[in-house]
Amino acid sequence: MRDDIEVKTAGEADREWIRRQLTENWGGHMVVLRGELLDVTRYPALIAGDREGLLHYRALDRDVCEIVTLEAFRTGRGIGTVLVETLAARARADGHRRLLVVTTNDNLDALRFYQARGFRLQALRPGAVEAARRLKPEIAPTGNYGLPIRDELELAREL
Repeated sequence: MRDDIEVKTAGEADREWIRRQLTENWGGHMVVLRGELLDVTRYPALIAGDREGLLHYRALDRDVCEIVTLEAFRTGRGIGTVLVETLAARARADGHRRLLVVTTNDNLDALRFYQARGFRLQALRPGAVEAARRLKPEIAPTGNYGLPIRDELELAREL
């Protein structure tokens, strides 16, 4: 992990920038996870470097901390890894025992990224994205690599 990338907790001064990033990269500040529509701006966020990456997270319970969004604006530089490892350290210090993340079947890059950092597949929810479109109709039918977006995959990492 790179130690030359500083990570800070997002503050009030970052709010408008975060909203713009969520709109550009996620189609808005609302995401659907496990059939739940979430206002991402309500959750704590970490920012890497000079706004080179952004991670939102939430505590699901005492044991589990979930990555809600992760975006490295310049890939291949270790920004995503620094954000995940910073969250892992904070979650462990707060008593969490597991990190969780949900992605979609088309997101092969995310599946590779998370598995390379110790996450393991733990659940498949067939058709979950089709149900999510009822809450957020702007979810595209086709995603990365021309694959239809249909299913949610959940990955977890023990801390």
